[in-house]
Amino acid sequence: MTDFLYSSRAALTFSAFALAVFAAPTAAQADEVCHAVDYNDAAYVVCDFDNSADLGLHWTGTDGQPYRAFSALAAAEAAEGRDLRFALNAGMYDTDFRPMGLYAESGEEKTRLNTKSVSGDKGPVPNFYKSPNGVFYVDPEGKAAVVTTDTFAAAKPETRIATQSGPLLVMDGALNPILIPGSSDRNRRSAIGVCGNGMVRLAISDTRVNFYDLAQLFREHLACPDVLYLDGGRGTGIYLPEMKRNDISWHGGFGPMFSYSVPKP
Repeated sequence: MTDFLYSSRAALTFSAFALAVFAAPTAAQADEVCHAVDYNDAAYVVCDFDNSADLGLHWTGTDGQPYRAFSALAAAEAAEGRDLRFALNAGMYDTDFRPMGLYAESGEEKTRLNTKSVSGDKGPVPNFYKSPNGVFYVDPEGKAAVVTTDTFAAAKPETRIATQSGPLLVMDGALNPILIPGSSDRNRRSAIGVCGNGMVRLAISDTRVNFYDLAQLFREHLACPDVLYLDGGRGTGIYLPEMKRNDISWHGGFGPMFSYSVPKP
């Protein structure tokens, strides 16, 4: 869900929830992918994927129902002989946990591109519709990209995975001009960027940050020229056994989730 929709509710102090006892790792260590970063007086977890083919997207299980919890996705992966090493909320979703815009996994488009525009005539614009919003996708050949919704609609690229959100934070190396330095609109937030040599980097803040500061993390510290905001507030979280993280969503569950799994030995 968008953190805008819930901005009027009392803020809750964030705490990480270790809801399961994690077995000792037997394959590639998740902490080789993810690491803690302190930047401009804010704390983040940043996860790097040199090979975008390692990233998956998940939303619903074999019963057609949203996973909602990282632990449910971990159980589903285990049933298929895979060990879930990382998961992160993958964009904004509605009250029924349905993605608000385009969503594709395993080459199948499950929800359509949302090209609706929202003006500020009747109040603040929800984050998803802040201009420009955009799409993160990986094509069948493994190339990752972040583009505006208009660019995606015009090009109609093939996708292996795709998620739509908004706003774009960084575009071709330039900060989105709608971002405000020093803004008091601070929250826990997450974003995804396509960086040097096609590396995909995801970040989630453990302290409250504004859009401008999150964009600066990606552009200045992580060297990512194209960055898409994912979500914030009580609808953002990470699953990372190596850091004893199994966050929950205060909205009753997550919608789409990024994932990284390895075969069980």
